Amino acid sequence: MDSDNNVAPACAASESVDDTESFTKVKSKKTQKRKREQDGVGMDTEEPVACKRPQFPPISGDKLKGADEMRKVAVPAHRYTPLKENWLKIFTPIVENLQLQVRFNLKTRNVEIKTCKDTQDIGSLTRASDFVKAFVLGFQVEDALALIRLDELFLETFDVTDVKPLKGDHLSRAIGRIAGKGGKTKFTIENVTKTRIVLADTKVHLLGSFQNIKMARTAICNLILGSPPSKVYGNIRTVASRAAERF
Repeated sequence: MDSDNNVAPACAASESVDDTESFTKVKSKKTQKRKREQDGVGMDTEEPVACKRPQFPPISGDKLKGADEMRKVAVPAHRYTPLKENWLKIFTPIVENLQLQVRFNLKTRNVEIKTCKDTQDIGSLTRASDFVKAFVLGFQVEDALALIRLDELFLETFDVTDVKPLKGDHLSRAIGRIAGKGGKTKFTIENVTKTRIVLADTKVHLLGSFQNIKMARTAICNLILGSPPSKVYGNIRTVASRAAERF
């Protein structure tokens, strides 16, 4: 019995040795990665790799401008008379300063602005169209001229009903809260936020820089939602003072 017991463990040991020899040991990915990194450290990387940059010749101004472009700005019926009275103030900066061609098409009732061979800046067409569009929306010519003189000015338009769906007397009261008695509220928002605001029926048009338009829009939305003007004044003054300290 003892001899049989001794033989059995010996056989099991020999079988386990044979099994371990038959299996191949697989290296883990971590050890392979570590080995590659060590090999990379030992490599000589002092020689710079030659990199040839592409050479592009400058493009002439004529090729950059391309063909003549034209923009059209539609003029509603109630702005015909102001456009006729202020046409010289609109015509002069577009032609003399921006070197563009402009005319009012009596058939289509559009102000047409076109580039010509004397046009230097390709972005002047966009400035001129924004200037005319601002005047058509109801801004004064002197305020709209800032779109030509300054770069970071924008126009924004939204409807009172976009903020809150109002009808009838509720809509009239919301517009009255924005304007205030004798336009006092609107003038206060304009002076504090350094913007220009035009109220046309249910439309609100804003002219100013991005940050100032954001402050004015927030104040107007609060008035539409029912906040009292005194609270809105305090909020915009706080925001404006913080912005002034930041810059």
